[in-house]
Amino acid sequence: MSNLFDTLKSKVVGKGKKVVFPEALDERILTAVSQLGAEGLLTPVLVGNKGKVEQKASELNLDISVAEILDPADYAEFDNMVASFVERRKGKATEEQAREILQNGNYFGTMLVYMGKADGLVSGAVHSTADTVRPALQIIKTKPGIKKTSGVFIMVRDEEKYVFADCAININPDSQDLAEIALASAETAQLFDIDPKVAMLSFSTKGSAKSPETEKVTEALTIAKEQNPDLLIDGEFQFDAAFVPSVAEKKAPDSPLKGEANTFVFPSLEAGNIGYKIAQRLGNFDAVGPILQGLNQPVNDLSRGCNADDVYKLALITAAQSV
Repeated sequence: MSNLFDTLKSKVVGKGKKVVFPEALDERILTAVSQLGAEGLLTPVLVGNKGKVEQKASELNLDISVAEILDPADYAEFDNMVASFVERRKGKATEEQAREILQNGNYFGTMLVYMGKADGLVSGAVHSTADTVRPALQIIKTKPGIKKTSGVFIMVRDEEKYVFADCAININPDSQDLAEIALASAETAQLFDIDPKVAMLSFSTKGSAKSPETEKVTEALTIAKEQNPDLLIDGEFQFDAAFVPSVAEKKAPDSPLKGEANTFVFPSLEAGNIGYKIAQRLGNFDAVGPILQGLNQPVNDLSRGCNADDVYKLALITAAQSV
């Protein structure tokens, strides 16, 4: 696990990246911010009342002097932010409504990212996933050609690293969604120095069964290949045919993956969520994530049960996504 984050540190150090934390009064956030600042990896941007934030840090005996603290109530560029928000929402919010909405830390922080005042955002220690993701979808939006964001886990055990997707967001993705997830997951794999070998998973291998569910996966494979002909991707596969060379030789002898896949696209959220938890609990893999992908700029969601180390790691991932 340490090697994984050493790789991320090398990507972000010296890049001057800024990551926004809207939940500035949370002890876990402040502890992680103190560590990030001490290591000089990035500049944390805390959203909240400066006096209250500094008092909380002092009570916890934490040094957050490297952090910027921005308060929506007295932010010097708030009028510009309001105008930019109204324009971005295209008539869905009046100026008066925008001024009220942008008092919310997640919306304010997301606008900082959109306006180029920061490079990414980490939230969710206190707020729900919806509260974190909704502003990102409304303001930052998805990359060209991507209709939906998705969530991946990096599964780590000693020197092994794999990408599992989508395990967090899309309940029943269609073939276009699966293709987008595959392409985005390949990019995420590269962020972690994984040379992506993408397997589109199913309960069938190369037509051994035929149903609307398997056809969805084969259609997704066709779309993904058309959009990125250079990507090493194949399917549909049962997991063993994607991962075990001896099984691949029997079930899919002509596949370029040859049972050496490292990036796995599950056909549904149900399958993905079950799959990563089995690997985590029975296989003793560490599950890093969920990492949101497909957005124009990185926004990531913490679990409300997170600890300070989780915040620290997700901040590093967020900064690395923006490099």
